[in-house]
Amino acid sequence: MTFEIAFVIFVVLGMLVCLIREVARPDFIVACALAVLLLSGILSPADALKGFSNEGMLTVALLFIVAGAIKQSGVLNNIVTKSLGSGKSERKSLLQMMVPISSLSAFLNNTPIVVMFTPVIRKWCKERNISPSKFLMPLSYATIFGGTLTLIGTSTNLVIHGFMLEKGFVGFSMFQLALVSFPAGLLGILFMVTIGYKLLPDRKSSEDTFGEDAKKYLSEATVELNSPLVGKTIEEAGLRNLSGLYLIELIRNGERTTSVPSYKKLLAGDRLIFTGVLSTIVDIQNIKGLKVETGTHLKLEDLQNGSASLVEAVVSHRSSLVHKTIKESKFRSFYGAGVVAVHRNDERINDKVGDIKLKAGDTLLLLSNKDFEPRWSNSKDFYLLSSLEEPEIVDPKKSIIALTTLLTMILLASFNVLPMFKAAVLAVIVLFLTKTITISGAKKYIQFDVLLLIACAIGIGTALDQTGAATWIADHFIQLTKGAGVIGAIAVVYLLTTVFTEVITNNAAAVLMVPISLAIATQLAVDPMAFFVTIAIAASASFATPIGYQANLIVYGPGGYRFSDFLKIGIPLNMLYMVVTVIIVYVVWIV
Repeated sequence: MTFEIAFVIFVVLGMLVCLIREVARPDFIVACALAVLLLSGILSPADALKGFSNEGMLTVALLFIVAGAIKQSGVLNNIVTKSLGSGKSERKSLLQMMVPISSLSAFLNNTPIVVMFTPVIRKWCKERNISPSKFLMPLSYATIFGGTLTLIGTSTNLVIHGFMLEKGFVGFSMFQLALVSFPAGLLGILFMVTIGYKLLPDRKSSEDTFGEDAKKYLSEATVELNSPLVGKTIEEAGLRNLSGLYLIELIRNGERTTSVPSYKKLLAGDRLIFTGVLSTIVDIQNIKGLKVETGTHLKLEDLQNGSASLVEAVVSHRSSLVHKTIKESKFRSFYGAGVVAVHRNDERINDKVGDIKLKAGDTLLLLSNKDFEPRWSNSKDFYLLSSLEEPEIVDPKKSIIALTTLLTMILLASFNVLPMFKAAVLAVIVLFLTKTITISGAKKYIQFDVLLLIACAIGIGTALDQTGAATWIADHFIQLTKGAGVIGAIAVVYLLTTVFTEVITNNAAAVLMVPISLAIATQLAVDPMAFFVTIAIAASASFATPIGYQANLIVYGPGGYRFSDFLKIGIPLNMLYMVVTVIIVYVVWIV
């Protein structure tokens, strides 16, 4: 082993440890690892920046815009509600939901699909007295099934495609992955409507839990007529830094102020709504001039009226809020919304709201003004789970243009009229020229942090390839799997990729495994396409944890799920996908 190989492996292992321990955002960790390789001289500037001109990464960027145009057109809003049917047969409705969702996610980013349809499905379940936990995990899994069907189904497929093109391979065709993923997805849907349905918990959603527990964390106080607090600001009155309670709303003459600023002056008759640990209510009882309502029967509905509204938000993997307390993040002043409660692992966290350290997957109940949702609907910090009453595009002609453009792009790439990248460029140009989407609108949908992660991960993959680290790892890999032959090597590559996907990110997992797998295929003298397909399926087929894939994370809190629910249902699905993938890949590309 040379020094360069040892150094690259050391940096990659350090990066993996940091990703697993979530010491910072994934894109920042991967960018730092790339910077170390650049500054150490392992990579030249040209090689380090190669990922930023990678065709796969640029195609992902363009498809964010295309998917954004489809999302804002409103053409998808009624699809799922209609497909669910009456709900008389829950399993039938589940099947009717999963099939169209899988079809949609084959061509659109699955994250917005899950965000869009989670409140729709939850509302449908509530109207029929069905537990949303029976439908939300299948919603997430259906998008994963569909994402592996086509070249553009996930960013991971395009990243691997871009790597293949750089190495002189043909790359994936539009439906090549469906040779494996279609039978696997079909079996996955059958599993979910039979065995999986029985294993799915019958549990209350976060929405129900927040509502039923309201009296356990909401309290109210009124500023008395001759109170010494009259004329004082919130800060001066000592209401900003209470030990266990958090001021979320001030009601004055029927007008509501959410995210109450510290400089707001109090008047007689002001009603103050607090959230937090009710055992610390003595803190406000001891403040002279405040009349505390004991035994209050406040409900969540009482908090919203006119300008104030309640919104649920799920903290994302990419969020700057992760590992910070709500107070440290200055949530109230920055976002213009107060955190009423936090739901994690099927229960509300019974601590002072401001002191709760947030994690990816936490569901926040926010009290905000009406302009909060349009301002933060595309934030990278959280996913807002609320039905859009009106789509941004109201012109039906533009909705038709958005759909037609998507279909044309797919056809051009499918029949090799244009490469996928050029077809995406053409689609985006058409959307801009027809004003179906604007430049500012496009910016909202491009996930720059995802693109940064992909570009930097490609640079690290280049370091593995150029230094010989990938070949060194492949040598030892082949020695370990020598007795199992090629099929054993494919199985282990699948297993390693799926483990990486569960604990880091799917794109990073794919980029790390591709150069290693190419070296393995070269040494075994087999078609490397077998390994590329295996990695593409394994990197996306993430079912066993809520944190391995964004779609799972979005439904985690709203569905009232526990971590163990994903293990119980996801592990059998992972094994099913692995068996189907290994067998078909071996038969099609090796035998």
